[in-house]
Amino acid sequence: MSAVPGRATAAGATTAVASGSGRVAPGEAAPEGIALHAAAAGAGASRVADSGGFRTLLYKELLRFWKVSFQTVFAPMVSALLYLLVFAHALEHRLQVFEGVSYTEFLVPGLVMMSVLQNAFANSSSSIVQSKLTGNIIFILLPPLTHLEIFAAYVLASIVRGAAVGCGVLLVSLPFVHLPFGAPAWALVFLVLGAAVMGALGLLAGIWADKVDQLAAFQNFVILPFTFLAGVFYSIHSLPVVWQSVSRANPFFYMIDGFRRGFFEVSDANPWLSLAVVTGAFAALAALTLALLRSGYKLRT
Repeated sequence: MSAVPGRATAAGATTAVASGSGRVAPGEAAPEGIALHAAAAGAGASRVADSGGFRTLLYKELLRFWKVSFQTVFAPMVSALLYLLVFAHALEHRLQVFEGVSYTEFLVPGLVMMSVLQNAFANSSSSIVQSKLTGNIIFILLPPLTHLEIFAAYVLASIVRGAAVGCGVLLVSLPFVHLPFGAPAWALVFLVLGAAVMGALGLLAGIWADKVDQLAAFQNFVILPFTFLAGVFYSIHSLPVVWQSVSRANPFFYMIDGFRRGFFEVSDANPWLSLAVVTGAFAALAALTLALLRSGYKLRT
């Protein structure tokens, strides 16, 4: 019993396309099966592209830190509270930085921003390194996600984690100090921009690091010193002139100083200068990170 020609052609063409052996000679009309298969493949690709890959990756990154929030959110809050209790007790009546502002009031915004920066960095950097070490980075590179979508998902998740920790530190500090919110817009802008900078820097460090030890070294010898020497616990005007100049070369200083401006409407540096420095730092880090993501550096091994 002979097969129906139309069905045989469609089945054979579909099989040929699936196996990669289907060829159509120049000037020859494509068989009906190949045309149907190509149309179906195109529709499938379109559905995949529109399936919300960016939202899925963002949700995965948010869920990743929230599922262990006791470690990623509440533990940093306790650490910041301990800093507050120790330094406030030791220096409250011995040091006044801004006129009319107690040392404890001065200290709290610095601790909040320090927590934001450190946790935003930790979120993106640890995620990328763990994905590389476990091999599941392929599930991020394989879907039809652009390098911009990957970058945005990691940075946005870092901003959310940094903001969650920062707001937590602020809440647990309120019973100990009264804080005026003289210019909340400045505080919000520097919180978001600072977390974005550290999220991009964490992504860059995660791409560069081949193992956890390298990432830990980056945190201990770059992030920690730059954060502690950025005016968290002091005003740079209390430093010698040479060290004031060194502090002004530290971009972390502008993030913390600009954030503190949102509370007291006074700061060590012009807030517009701080905004320009932080925005420039984010633009530079974003450009470099996007270039590495586009090239697949240390990701496509």
